[in-house]
Amino acid sequence: MSVAVVTLGCSRNEVDSEELAGRLEADGFRLVADPESAETVVVNTCGFVEAAKKDSVDTLLEAADLKAHGTTRAVVAVGCMAERYGQDLAESLPEADAVLGFDDYPEIAARLRSIVAGEKHVPHVPSDRRRLLPISPVDRAAVADVTVPGHAVPDLDPAVAPASGPRVLRRRLEGGPMAPLKLASGCDRRCAFCAIPAFRGSFVSRRPSDVLAEARWLGEQGVRELFLVSENSTSYGKDLGDLRLLETLLPELAAVDGIDWVRVSYLQPAETRQGLVEAIAGTEGVVPYFDLSFQHASAPVLRRMRRFGDPDSFLGLLERVRGEAPLAGVRSNVIVGFPGETEDDLEVLCDFLEAARLDVTGVFGYSDEDGTEAEGYDGKLDADEVAARVAHVTALVEELTAQRAEERLGEEVEVLVESVEDGVVEGRARHQGPEVDGTTTLTGAPAGARVGDLLRAEVVDTVGVDLVARVQGAVR
Repeated sequence: MSVAVVTLGCSRNEVDSEELAGRLEADGFRLVADPESAETVVVNTCGFVEAAKKDSVDTLLEAADLKAHGTTRAVVAVGCMAERYGQDLAESLPEADAVLGFDDYPEIAARLRSIVAGEKHVPHVPSDRRRLLPISPVDRAAVADVTVPGHAVPDLDPAVAPASGPRVLRRRLEGGPMAPLKLASGCDRRCAFCAIPAFRGSFVSRRPSDVLAEARWLGEQGVRELFLVSENSTSYGKDLGDLRLLETLLPELAAVDGIDWVRVSYLQPAETRQGLVEAIAGTEGVVPYFDLSFQHASAPVLRRMRRFGDPDSFLGLLERVRGEAPLAGVRSNVIVGFPGETEDDLEVLCDFLEAARLDVTGVFGYSDEDGTEAEGYDGKLDADEVAARVAHVTALVEELTAQRAEERLGEEVEVLVESVEDGVVEGRARHQGPEVDGTTTLTGAPAGARVGDLLRAEVVDTVGVDLVARVQGAVR
């Protein structure tokens, strides 16, 4: 039976999709890229914010329309939105043949076969997945019966696994030179605006041996950049008894055959210790890139968000980062219009952004999320005011990030080539994260330039956050 896996949302979802693809292929399914040619379409949904949920529903409806053409026999929702809403989603979206939760992932092949055969799947009733694991992080390793997407245990059967070790339960769906690699899942923080911990569960680190085994497999697949993903990478190892485990793991990942870059995503500013800053900035093969989730700068707003920090502490962290790596890339996200945010709070945020010199800043307007603490807050701003503040901060950010890009004129950069089309060679420099941090267009690239090449170039122009760089040669 043919199956197409359609992925929405973040890089963590990409890893989960590739685990599902690996399970399906191992159980006899034939993976196809085009949903129109698939008998079954699996949509890995995103349930983060309203826009993402709408995109997920629209994608499911588009897939359901394919059933009228004769090839597609079933459309199945999985992922965060499916886990978060379960039975309610199934009732409100009858066009989908089934809604599967995370606990269905280990038996995904059997579930799809039964659905295609016409059997009715009973969707789960959502619950707070944080309750599935002990409160104490170090007690979680002993719990083996909780499904954590992206943490699939490799096949240890020597009759099946290759002689080099356990087989990774993952099948790449994209062929580019970058691949996300999951460090952990879940989150123990209680940010007032965020619903993720309730449906992703408590924080669970993957064992270093599993992370390294998957990194080696990815290197064998032609991957040159590992993008380490989680809900909170600064907490990696705390449930394994060693909060500094990431500092130890990074050099081992950078030493994997075939891997040139290792990039860490999603660092909590309040948890970003100096040792981790030094490890990211100073480990050969680890790119000096800091994805710092500031969310705001006003101390009163951050306290209402159940977060920590203020302009001085954030700027101090940035000073330490740039003291270790002056050319480091720094990105962040901010939420504008949070309940109770005053005009003075907004001014504090804007002043901080001007001083911070961030390479990229994502600006989001606050909206209520089901089941979050902030949903019940007073002091809500009306939608028009939130939109106006978003527009104001976005305009400021566009100007500031363009200026930051211009500061890189004359800088020598390494660029990982990601596309070569009609003579245009494009990739990312070390300070540019995948998909959301801008790109670098290369001039003077060799005629034989290929995706996956690592080239040395000088920045000669900018277009917003994007760079134009003249090739000087291959890195190696």
